[in-house]
Amino acid sequence: MNLLRTMMFVPGNNPGMIQDAGIYPCDALMFDLEDSVAQASKTDARFLVQQALMHLDYPQRLVVRINDPSTDLGKKDLEAIVPCCKAIIRLPKTETADDVQQCADYIEKLEQRRGLPVGKTQMMAAIEGPEGVLNARSIAASSPRLIGIALGAEDYVTAMKTTRGAGEELFFARSMILHAARAAGIAAIDTVYSDVNNEEGFIQEVELIHQLGFDGKSIINPRQIKPVHRIYTPSEKEIEKALAVKAAIEEANRRGLGVISLNGKMVDKPVVERALRTLALAKASKALQED
Repeated sequence: MNLLRTMMFVPGNNPGMIQDAGIYPCDALMFDLEDSVAQASKTDARFLVQQALMHLDYPQRLVVRINDPSTDLGKKDLEAIVPCCKAIIRLPKTETADDVQQCADYIEKLEQRRGLPVGKTQMMAAIEGPEGVLNARSIAASSPRLIGIALGAEDYVTAMKTTRGAGEELFFARSMILHAARAAGIAAIDTVYSDVNNEEGFIQEVELIHQLGFDGKSIINPRQIKPVHRIYTPSEKEIEKALAVKAAIEEANRRGLGVISLNGKMVDKPVVERALRTLALAKASKALQED
């Protein structure tokens, strides 16, 4: 199981952060060439990220947020990053399925031009506005390259004429994105929590999105990694229950029984699926050893 509990933003114009990013235990690094980079620094940032991908060995999954791929900036980003064959391409401010498909078509041309396996480059789409939220289902199903969709809340709440609060203002957007991702069989990643000094508020938000069913959260500070991983790691009680369900499955299979029971109660398919997912998460997060 490839975990995406934490995806940490790394500004593409900060060589020190780019060089040291591999030391942090997040699941993914996202090198940003878009909003965190001033217009005058776009070329330098692109070169820095390209060289990092070519010459540094990171243990995390790698993502690059490009500029709008319909612009010259975005196309130059793709021309620099796709041949490195290391990073997932994250589209900013995705509004329609066509946005994804046009970028995917350009990536395919680059793969063909460089002699790379067609389809190797994966993509993510960030949904950051009301149109994108309403089109979430078609966006999520728009390309086989797409491994996930993510919520970008700051632009979204601005477009909705409100501000970030306790979470009520994001409930509809989160629900749309999460349902779209699940229907398409891809990951759903929640937005950043920008107040890094409010640990209590951050933990409450992570607990909420974990309960909703998101696969993980975009983060902006290494201090946010540990709380997210703690919340997303199955508890000892959850693991014990899942192991008991697994044992009941194995016993039923051994005896050739069509019905699985545990402690005198029938275990139905959803319970089995949740138990197996719990064990997969526990193993991936190293809370349980592999068989």
